[in-house]
Amino acid sequence: MSALKIGIAMSGGVDSTVAASLLLADGHEVHGFFMLLPLPHLSAQIQRVQEVADRLSIPLHCIDLRQRFSDEVVRYFIDAYRAGQTPNPCVHCNRTIKFGTLADTILHHGMDKVATGHYARVRPVGTHFSVFRGVDRLKDQSYFLARLSSMQLQHIVFPLGDWTKTAVYEHAHTLGFQFRGEESQDVCFLPQGLGAFLAEQGVTDKIGPVVTLDGTLLGEHRGVWNYTIGQRRGLGLPDATPWYVVDIDGKDNRLVVGKNIDLQQSVCTVHSLKWTHTAPVLPWRGLVQLRSRHTPGLGEVSCTGADSWQITFETPQRAITPGQFAVFYHDDQVLGSAVIGMPGPVVGVRTP
Repeated sequence: MSALKIGIAMSGGVDSTVAASLLLADGHEVHGFFMLLPLPHLSAQIQRVQEVADRLSIPLHCIDLRQRFSDEVVRYFIDAYRAGQTPNPCVHCNRTIKFGTLADTILHHGMDKVATGHYARVRPVGTHFSVFRGVDRLKDQSYFLARLSSMQLQHIVFPLGDWTKTAVYEHAHTLGFQFRGEESQDVCFLPQGLGAFLAEQGVTDKIGPVVTLDGTLLGEHRGVWNYTIGQRRGLGLPDATPWYVVDIDGKDNRLVVGKNIDLQQSVCTVHSLKWTHTAPVLPWRGLVQLRSRHTPGLGEVSCTGADSWQITFETPQRAITPGQFAVFYHDDQVLGSAVIGMPGPVVGVRTP
């Protein structure tokens, strides 16, 4: 790649710092861009990023995305929890904010490319572009980038795609940076925890029933947003074997529990399906990843109606969670994704 002007999203952490240094070493003109978000300790974060930019001798631009982030990401997050779903705000943020508004701003600043410290790779496939898994399988972040379009990807570079996390830390040390193994928080706006955050947003306790699959009333819960599919802790339901959350009825504020075997499912519905570029002929068969750390399973995607599809797995998958994303892979290549839909009524469940 010939010398370019590249704008890199910087956080002050080890990944974006090393990514920026690699771009500089390759002879590119690098500018840092920091997103101003509605997060605590923002002034300290700005100072930290500025110190990194100064040490790398690159200009830093602070882009105010606080309102946009609140409107697009935080609101999506709250609404999903209210509905009894478990959202993935990072996937949503990457599409709308980081590689949406921020990337557009970077390009409008005269940059040729947009870079981040993600552990993933972008490659041309024919006339289009796709995301591929990063070399470091333990840190691979392709799942979080699955909603990006080919048009977005044509402007993106991931300098750490061929690196391992261990090598990144070693390289940072050679540059004179002393990062101490800190990792980015899964959800940046939840430093105080999910419960405290939702309470601040006006999502307060709403007592409802906890029932079994056959409708037996076992107890009460404090609000469906406090739970997710597969959750075991915090149920307060003693038994010879553990109880798990197997279904969340946000409409009727009801929590359905079962045993571990009840979490195994071979079929789920999805909606908002989005292919990176050309849609394949359905039914499509390939690897489907249901969570960021889920081992992909072999599944078949078929159409069941307008904006409605079904995934049928070769072997049952545990704790398929509404609101999360099903990401479709061919080997290491991301082909597309869809949102896991709310399940229909569980057979045999009746309102207590």
